[in-house]
Amino acid sequence: MSASHGFGWRVKNGQTDIVFVEPGAKVISEYYCQHILGGGLLPDIRARCQRYSWTLQEDGAPSHTARNTLTYLLRENVTFIEPDMWPPNSQDLNPVDYAVWDALQQMVYQRRRFTTINQLKQAIVIEWGKLSQRFIDLAIGQWRCRLECVVQQQGGHIEH
Repeated sequence: MSASHGFGWRVKNGQTDIVFVEPGAKVISEYYCQHILGGGLLPDIRARCQRYSWTLQEDGAPSHTARNTLTYLLRENVTFIEPDMWPPNSQDLNPVDYAVWDALQQMVYQRRRFTTINQLKQAIVIEWGKLSQRFIDLAIGQWRCRLECVVQQQGGHIEH
């Protein structure tokens, strides 16, 4: 059983709430901007990072690279890494991809069985809140070392 895709970001000074994609929704640029970014994540990040500068790092998903999304981010004054500057194996350089989602998945499914999507969503939200800031900071702290490894691999995928 899989919950509708969820979005959430961890940052150096906190975490956003999880924003779930509505069942049956196709995450195209318009949906992503209206329901994911504008519908929770950007206001949440801004509230948590009021005293800090921050940069949005996304991946190559079509909804992230669409001209409409990039225009939206510019209009909202979001500092972000331009798609042409993303490394070829961005999952190796995004703490959410190389650390957070796996840890969350293990926590959610540890000794649990779900019979409804709502049970699964509730478990995701609960376990998301349990991820420690220390764990997130350590994952973010690995970034430079991982970047050096990707450079050594000439942009290729790296193993742990």
